[in-house]
Amino acid sequence: MKDFNTLDREVRICLCGDEGTGKSSLITSLVKDVFVTNKIQPVLPQITIPPTIGTPENVTTTIVDTSALPQERTNLNKEIRKSNVILLVYADHYSHERVALFWLPHFRSLGVNVPVVLCANKSDLATSGSTEQVIEEEMLPVMAEFKEIDSCIRTSAREHHNINEVFFLCQKAVTDPIAPLFDSKESNLKPACIAALERIFHLCDHDQDGLLSDEEVQNFQNRCFGKQFLPSDLTNVKATISKQSSEAVSEQGITRSGFILLNKLFAEKGRHETIWLILRTFHYTNGLSLESRYASPKFEVPANCSAELSPAGYRFFVDLFLLHDKDNDGGLSPTELSSLFLPTPGLPPSWSDDGTSLPSSTVRNEANHITLQGWLAQWSMTTFFSPQTTLAYLAYLGYDPPDHNTTSALHLTKARKRTLRGRKRPAKTERNVLLAYLLGPSGAGKSSLLDAFLSRPFSQTYHPTIKPKTAVNTVELPGGKQCTLILEELGELEPAILENPSKLFAADLMVYAYDSSDPDSFAYIRQLRSQHPHLEAMPSLHVALKADMDKSTQRGDVQPEEYTSSLGLSKPLHVSVRWGSISELFVNIAEAALWPASALPAGKEGEAGEGDWQAWWIAGGALAVVGAAALGIWRRVGRD
Repeated sequence: MKDFNTLDREVRICLCGDEGTGKSSLITSLVKDVFVTNKIQPVLPQITIPPTIGTPENVTTTIVDTSALPQERTNLNKEIRKSNVILLVYADHYSHERVALFWLPHFRSLGVNVPVVLCANKSDLATSGSTEQVIEEEMLPVMAEFKEIDSCIRTSAREHHNINEVFFLCQKAVTDPIAPLFDSKESNLKPACIAALERIFHLCDHDQDGLLSDEEVQNFQNRCFGKQFLPSDLTNVKATISKQSSEAVSEQGITRSGFILLNKLFAEKGRHETIWLILRTFHYTNGLSLESRYASPKFEVPANCSAELSPAGYRFFVDLFLLHDKDNDGGLSPTELSSLFLPTPGLPPSWSDDGTSLPSSTVRNEANHITLQGWLAQWSMTTFFSPQTTLAYLAYLGYDPPDHNTTSALHLTKARKRTLRGRKRPAKTERNVLLAYLLGPSGAGKSSLLDAFLSRPFSQTYHPTIKPKTAVNTVELPGGKQCTLILEELGELEPAILENPSKLFAADLMVYAYDSSDPDSFAYIRQLRSQHPHLEAMPSLHVALKADMDKSTQRGDVQPEEYTSSLGLSKPLHVSVRWGSISELFVNIAEAALWPASALPAGKEGEAGEGDWQAWWIAGGALAVVGAAALGIWRRVGRD
């Protein structure tokens, strides 16, 4: 079924049927509002009816007349393919037989998939049989065989009977199609329609008790239809669905099954436009997916900028957390989290490997439930890495401001410029969400540092990091201001990320960690910086882990303190994840990311933007080539 593009807002009706069935008379009767007795031309020119108050969805309607003559078959097929609804007209027994034997199979042979309105014209000439009898004996058997028939109607151009109605049915077949909603063979709503209505029920159940109270029903009614029920009307609605099912209504309100049943009754009574009004209020398309402009609005992040949650976005996610924390224990259990994500496709793919378990990258409480702090930090990280994912989930979860623009929940940071040491006033990064890459040799304790960042207990068991591992949490800075810090251990992707300028430049800080008790540990950092000279343009902080153990002298000509001093950087911070003061390290990391000038090598002047990065990259490549050549010469001399 072609989807009705609400931006296009045009219904194109193609009239088909045998010669002499009165197709042209239907059109002239509509236009002139009277039956034209004079002879009219065999095929009328195309007419366009502009939007009017009485037109569904205020669409422009184009009506195209056609001929069934064999010599006009090419033009007929062209018009059928261009249409988004077909009005198939018959007027006697022969033309009725041709509906199933020729016309409908012909539409299928052309590969078109548009609704068909079946019209029995010239009812004034019928000698016997009521409208009900004609529908039951002539039309319903054809409708049962051909599901593309949306509706049927009996008309008379001479008596001006159902003329406006037949074209109105054509318009409604496009603007409010029944096919995506209702399976007439099964006499039930289709699964996709039920899923959409269940999501709407969930979003309207503001207290999440599984019922729509009278107040929630009135809110729903006002949002969808712009008016509230009279008390008697609401009572009648409950009584109607209660007669159909004893589980439709409870003392506290309408149940989920009752809400679905009510919409099924709308479809059965031909009031599917009511269902569409509900669906479109909640931004559904004819394909029963959320509108792309609502779920996937345009949101571009310029170079050197990042996306963060706005105050409105934070408020929405806070309210969502508090609503679903049913036991008020300050955490979302797996059951509560599952209920929260019920109107979505599930947890965001980046949150967990299997798409169902709680995210391991953020803060949990003693019961292993995600806390409000962890919940907000997780969404801050999701927005930082993939703002489009956050926008999609804002739509799924029901964020719908008055202008229907979900981007109001996000905002862009100012473009970041790094100022190298030597300037009088260091530049501050205007961001609340910061990213730091954690680099260092295997076994240095990087994963334990991430666990400590999330206040998780220390584990003696060593698990090498294969895939990148991330931890996100809020950090309170001196003065009480908070920021969100993302620490990422790169695992086996470390070489690829360090060679990717866009990935590397996304970070605010490089944290070089080594094992202060292992004499060979720091050599990895020196080698890493030597292999990637462009890292000199990145703010950096050196951390000596496992300070609770005996300190070892690092093998090599230069010790860590001397090495960092030669770069004009602060000496390595000696810390241990077993010390209670470990939280001070994360404050230092956040401050170094916020004020990058203090974490850049001394003796440099100017600003390090993208141009400087390219220079570092080119220079780094040249140094690598020179180094390789020098190594080759040394080897040649050595062999001689």
